[in-house]
Amino acid sequence: MTRPPLRAVLFDMDGTLVDTERLWWEAVHDVASDLGRPLTGADRPEVLGRSVGHTAAWLGRLTAEPAEPLARRLHREFTDRVRTGVAPRPGAIALLDALAREGVPTALVTASPRTVTDDVLTVLGTDRFQVCVTADDTAHTKPAPDPYLAACRALGVDPAHCVAVEDTPTGVSSAEAAGCAVLAVPSLAPIRPAPGRTVVHSLEEVTPDRLRSLLEPSRLRVMSWNLWYGGTRVDDHRAKQLKVILDTGADVVGLQETAGTAAAELADALGWYHHRAGENLGIISRHPITARLGDPETGFYGAAGARVRVGGTREVDVWTAHLHYTPYGPYEADFDGLGPEELVAHEGVRLEQMRQALRWIAESADAATPVILTGDFNCPSHLDRPAVPWPVTLAAEEAGLRDSYRQAHPDPDRAPGHTWSPVHTWHEGDASRREPQDRIDYVLHNGRGLDVVDSRTVVTGSPRDWPDVAGNDWPSDHAAVLTTFAVHC
Repeated sequence: MTRPPLRAVLFDMDGTLVDTERLWWEAVHDVASDLGRPLTGADRPEVLGRSVGHTAAWLGRLTAEPAEPLARRLHREFTDRVRTGVAPRPGAIALLDALAREGVPTALVTASPRTVTDDVLTVLGTDRFQVCVTADDTAHTKPAPDPYLAACRALGVDPAHCVAVEDTPTGVSSAEAAGCAVLAVPSLAPIRPAPGRTVVHSLEEVTPDRLRSLLEPSRLRVMSWNLWYGGTRVDDHRAKQLKVILDTGADVVGLQETAGTAAAELADALGWYHHRAGENLGIISRHPITARLGDPETGFYGAAGARVRVGGTREVDVWTAHLHYTPYGPYEADFDGLGPEELVAHEGVRLEQMRQALRWIAESADAATPVILTGDFNCPSHLDRPAVPWPVTLAAEEAGLRDSYRQAHPDPDRAPGHTWSPVHTWHEGDASRREPQDRIDYVLHNGRGLDVVDSRTVVTGSPRDWPDVAGNDWPSDHAAVLTTFAVHC
């Protein structure tokens, strides 16, 4: 899987590049012992990775000593040790040299004051770092994200495209809060692996390629959502729609039943981009829309697309489709007892609508274009009801489109993924019949530069059945489908 480029590596200093964390611990331990309060292992969070000011204030509270004189004494004890006993950590110089050869910028990000940092840089080499951020340079130091954010701003890079190298939990918290991937090389305090965080024993294990491997691929969350007459069956529907979009973290939403204005109104409220097609279809996106695809005057049923620029450079074609709702196959199968041949024969209108959508998709995309097709197809999938070769989903599969929900959940018995219907338990035309529950809303993709990370159906709250729906938190009669893709750069 292709990952974002490694824009910079941000190094902590004490305990990470040079063996000073031990010297700092010794300095604090000696001062604390003189005051009758020797350090224990429980004191490490207040010492390791902390600034002189923080540790002085902490020790002052424990010993009733003024913080400012303590800070001066701690600083003096530490700098005396640095000037006589500092040495690079194993692998540090080799890693810095390897990054320099590959043209990867580096920054020094430390909770030490400038005076100590300058002494250490005489050992490491000042010219090895394009940027140096010390405890004197930001209003808040570690564990706040300020130092790492300041380094990224100075380098002109996105924290998400950087790796921070740290040795203490305090420093790790700072880097993660800034949005960096983290490589932890624990010195005195243990650090556990976690999402976005890798732990190694020594910098001797680390290469530029290893650092690149820590960056997460770009993520794109795409949702398909039938708004049900624009949401107007539910009170305060627009606010509820906005809450769903924000709560899911969706980046692009393919909409059906927009009642003409929903795409524009939602996009305006979110500060997003949008494409409206006909009276029923729309696409909204937090990423820029660079082209509008298909027929903008498509009818109530049909398809429309938009080209979305993701991560500044990658473009993805996102389509939304709404296919005709009658005759409805699950009713014919469950209520009328029709067999597979008759059910397939009755899919002709939807099949032609799907084929038209696939023609537009093929005409708009080249061989390398990632394509995502969202939509309410108003028919089951051959992957869910295999006794019937449902031709609409088969046509999409034969055109090279994959079903993201079934990729994430291959077993339809364990994860049926029903989207019709959270508000229809009983059939609207005959309350003695249970409504067939089916998966008729989809997020399909062609796999070009896209990997499915996760896919799920979305319904908020516990919707009441039709017709008592006005007070529902969920403003639709369909469940939405939300798929998270990793996007190759």
